[in-house]
Amino acid sequence: HYNREISRVLSGSVRLVLQNPLRPSGHGMRVMSDVTNPALREHTMTKVQGKGRLTDLKEHLLDDDDFLRGAVRGALEAALEAEMTEALGAAKSERTEARLGYRSGYYHRSLITRVGVLELRVPQDRAGRFSTELFERYQRSEKALVGALAEMYVQGVSTRKVKAVTEALCGHEFSASSISQINKSLDAALTAFANRRLSEPYPYLILDARYERVREGGVITSQAVLVAVAVDGEGRRQVLAVDLANRESRSSWRDFLLALKQRGLHGVEFVVSDDHPGLKAAIREVLAEAAWQRCYVHFLRNALDYVPRKVDDDCLMELRWFYDRRDLAEVRRDLAAWLTKWQDKYPKLCTWVEENIEETLTFYRLPRAHHKHMKSTNMLERLNQEIKRRTLVVRIFPNAESCLRLVRALAVEMHENWLEAIRYLNMDHLREHRKQMLRQAA
Repeated sequence: HYNREISRVLSGSVRLVLQNPLRPSGHGMRVMSDVTNPALREHTMTKVQGKGRLTDLKEHLLDDDDFLRGAVRGALEAALEAEMTEALGAAKSERTEARLGYRSGYYHRSLITRVGVLELRVPQDRAGRFSTELFERYQRSEKALVGALAEMYVQGVSTRKVKAVTEALCGHEFSASSISQINKSLDAALTAFANRRLSEPYPYLILDARYERVREGGVITSQAVLVAVAVDGEGRRQVLAVDLANRESRSSWRDFLLALKQRGLHGVEFVVSDDHPGLKAAIREVLAEAAWQRCYVHFLRNALDYVPRKVDDDCLMELRWFYDRRDLAEVRRDLAAWLTKWQDKYPKLCTWVEENIEETLTFYRLPRAHHKHMKSTNMLERLNQEIKRRTLVVRIFPNAESCLRLVRALAVEMHENWLEAIRYLNMDHLREHRKQMLRQAA
């Protein structure tokens, strides 16, 4: 509901500029004089006027710093009004028996965003019970980003560019006390999320890691960001944990998984990851009861190491097609034919595939409806893309705490979006599949 309000206001702001250009475009007059066909003349005039208006919009956006800020402010205020209407059960001046209260004017509140500081009019009700989650939820990841940039500035490791970005985000320079206050309030919420109990079963677990550059003791090092996401019994995605480690090793992954178990992780039947030796060993040790699926996307990337740099045939494409087969018997039949076909041309590739492909075919033991989503770690890609987009702003984190703070804040944001979205998987398929396996075993 709020997203629709925001889209409506933003699209209205853009239409306003298009319908009321800042100056007459004057484009295309010479072209019009040369066009004699009325239909072609009308088409050309419409096209030219459209180009002129888009040019005006572009110039307006570039010249007016307040345009985007005003559009965002209008969108957020519309969302607040919609939230108040929902809380009271009635719109402004609406007479209805379902009304739960009455409005009582507005108060002003500043909100820090990446387009600057916004001064918002926030509605309030007479009873004083209305409370919005918009500010805390929107600013959680914003605070983490601002905190990371601000620490760089205060600790003397920033540049003029970082200083300019932080001032643009918050409208003022940072003191050590203000940074401490930002991070203190944020850390409490993120710690609660990281330590929450995992009371429900999670049949599917996906593990992955990425690396971020962190400055420790004056030395820049790469820190591994370990991430665990899962699908719960209702088919919804959840972020279970995000943590930092000096590197991906058996001990770091084992500690990460044991911490999940201590928080209550149970019911894991299927784990998806790449083939990192330390991660594989940790999964065997901590989640021995679960089946392991090697991500087929990583597998196909690894296959590139066993063929010439420029491959001009269908060898790898045919290998990719195995993962769209209906069942394992079909895969084994086609794999035998594929090995026979390419053995002479790519002997190293064929030997490697024959030795390792079984690890990528575990997903065939799942319901067919789940194959597409559970044969790779692609579920994590959206989160990884968002982490990459935000951390590129910082480039080098001033310390491990600021890195973990930002990444966890983004994870919380994604976690909440996933819980509010439609179900990722229909888990009735898994329950029916279990019954079918039991009947076959009997």
